[in-house]
Amino acid sequence: MKYSVVIPCYNSALFLKTTVGKIQQIFNRMDYEIILVNDSSPDSTIDIITELVKDNKNIIGIDLAHNTGQHNATMAGFNYVSGDYVITCADDGQSPMEMWLEMIDALDDGYDVATVYYTERGKRSLFRRFGSKIATAFGEWLIDMPKQGGVAFELVAKRFVIDEMIRYQSPYASINGLVLRTTWNIKKFVCEQHSREVGKSGYTFKKLLKIFLNQSTAFSVRPLRLASAIGVLFACSGVVMGVVTIVRKLAGIINYPGFSSIAVILLIGFGLIMVMLGLIGEYVGRIYMVVNMTPQFVVRREIKNEELEPDACKMDSRNNMLIPSVEE
Repeated sequence: MKYSVVIPCYNSALFLKTTVGKIQQIFNRMDYEIILVNDSSPDSTIDIITELVKDNKNIIGIDLAHNTGQHNATMAGFNYVSGDYVITCADDGQSPMEMWLEMIDALDDGYDVATVYYTERGKRSLFRRFGSKIATAFGEWLIDMPKQGGVAFELVAKRFVIDEMIRYQSPYASINGLVLRTTWNIKKFVCEQHSREVGKSGYTFKKLLKIFLNQSTAFSVRPLRLASAIGVLFACSGVVMGVVTIVRKLAGIINYPGFSSIAVILLIGFGLIMVMLGLIGEYVGRIYMVVNMTPQFVVRREIKNEELEPDACKMDSRNNMLIPSVEE
């Protein structure tokens, strides 16, 4: 049995070696590989990855040409795995690595995916906690996400699940949505998320909003149905307000004839139109990006251990065979 660990890396220079060291201890006597995906990090993450690859033949580095986000970078790593079970892990060491063996046992017992549900998630701002609850509630409605937060980023999955996930070529990837689209045979483990030892989260409001939109619009049409429901609600409100305007007119308490009715129509009509156009435009824009074949990720290079070692042999260009190198 071989295990593949995929780690998307961004601004990971301070803690990546520690994270990889913990993984090596867990799989010390097992057949494993670690796929480190540099998501075009602005710091020295790629240098750390190159150093780790040079020191361990079980580590493969993937250098992306531009920043794609945690989920797309993870999808890039999935394309290079060779293990029977695939594990996703955060680069900052907050993943519950001590539970991996239990999660692997769950897959041996027949589950397709094992994931975690965090009861505590370290030090997070009030805004992040509130946003997570809203995103979870919407996820449960939009994509029928199971209770207790659906599928966390940290998971262990059988290879067939990963093979099905990488068939998804849209640039709007969501690990949560893709897993649930593939299987519901999921085992959840309740645990606490480790506190970040160094550095800070790279997630901004913009990035969190992007993930939420990817999950909401790429895997569900319910926002469009919600738009229809809102349209009906606003139309009914317009009728009610129209009736109120007529009553007020008959009662002689309207000071400016015609103003109230026009204001009601404009407010409700144009406001509703703009909301619906914005929502439809979001879907149409994503369809355009897919039709335009916008890539999920672009790999600049793959870094392997054998490519960094001193040349013990060289290629014979005539027959593509390796021949021993001879010092001149």
